[in-house]
Amino acid sequence: MLSHVHVPLLHLMSRLSSSEHLGFIDKLRLINWGLVALIIAIGSIGIMLLYSAGGKNWQPWAGAQLSRFIIGLGLMMIIALIDIRFWLRIAYPLYGLMLFLLVVVEIMGHTGMGAQRWISFGFFVLQPSELMKIALVLAIARYFHSLDLEDIGHPLKLVTPVAMVLAPVGLVLLQPNLGTATLLLLASAAMFFVAGVRWWKFVIVIAIAAAVMPIAWHHLHDYQRDRLMTFLNPGADPLGTGYNILQSKIALGSGGLFGKGFGQGTQSQLAFLPEKHTDFVFVVLAEEFGMVGALGLLLLYFLLLAYGYMIALSSRNQFGRLVAFGLTTSFFLYVFVNVAMVTGTIPVVGIPLPLVSYGGTAMLTLLIGCGLLLGISVHRDVRISRTGISD
Repeated sequence: MLSHVHVPLLHLMSRLSSSEHLGFIDKLRLINWGLVALIIAIGSIGIMLLYSAGGKNWQPWAGAQLSRFIIGLGLMMIIALIDIRFWLRIAYPLYGLMLFLLVVVEIMGHTGMGAQRWISFGFFVLQPSELMKIALVLAIARYFHSLDLEDIGHPLKLVTPVAMVLAPVGLVLLQPNLGTATLLLLASAAMFFVAGVRWWKFVIVIAIAAAVMPIAWHHLHDYQRDRLMTFLNPGADPLGTGYNILQSKIALGSGGLFGKGFGQGTQSQLAFLPEKHTDFVFVVLAEEFGMVGALGLLLLYFLLLAYGYMIALSSRNQFGRLVAFGLTTSFFLYVFVNVAMVTGTIPVVGIPLPLVSYGGTAMLTLLIGCGLLLGISVHRDVRISRTGISD
């Protein structure tokens, strides 16, 4: 009698221990709801800051951001329930589509703020370079998933993934968009290292990059050279190229420990702070909520990154592990570069603060990435052979 009771119980336990044959309800139970809560918390802070930056008004930024965030959350949850093997199968076609769209940008792209980075579809504008961050991670993960460790050590086996990285990086640089191109390179390099590429190969690449730096300097656009020179000496042109970073530092310092209060930031409310809804939104937080508020947001980011890397470590297949690591590293680079940029630690490169800065395609890309992380967590026990078939 007892054995008959144990049979269905064991069957249920085996289903829950393996995510290959999970039903809809089982997948919902396995979703990392702690990560979902963190994403909602960070996104809500962003909407609140945009409401403040707009003069305590839902227009022009907070209302649109809220709508995008709700739609993005729905998409994120749908992606979280999709079998990880689906993303492995479409990794290359998706990469090819994004590469094609980057070419379209060069031919007939929409120009804004002096750069040609968007494709206009009439009712919405798409920035393919943002979506390429997801597609490139999936494509690199699929490639390395198909290799033995011995193959990864063979230099000729690295030609294909290196070309996969350099193609979109080159197209993004033509837009010009140095910040996004840098993020693509760094996130890809991190994935190469985790996949098993030896460290001495990175040393060679860095040495070559250093050797061609003087040549690259002459090929930079004037505004890019100005940004680098401003980083070295922002006071040289306080009303010109140095204006943004100087106003940012003033706002950061004036916030003190606890800030001036919600909607009371003088630098942002009196329009001294430039791009307060995009690149410099972190400064709005620091001025209004002080160092305590800024550290609080950074703590939420730290927890989100910790979840991401734990998901990567818990995945039992190489594809999921690499995708989770690549997406989490890309997210870390977003945060690090934006905060370092607005505090004057690195030159201004125009990278938004993830889930907080105003932006359509950037928000969509980040929530798609979060959906993939959740999906990898749900399907962490799926074993996939190098050919893409479950073991």
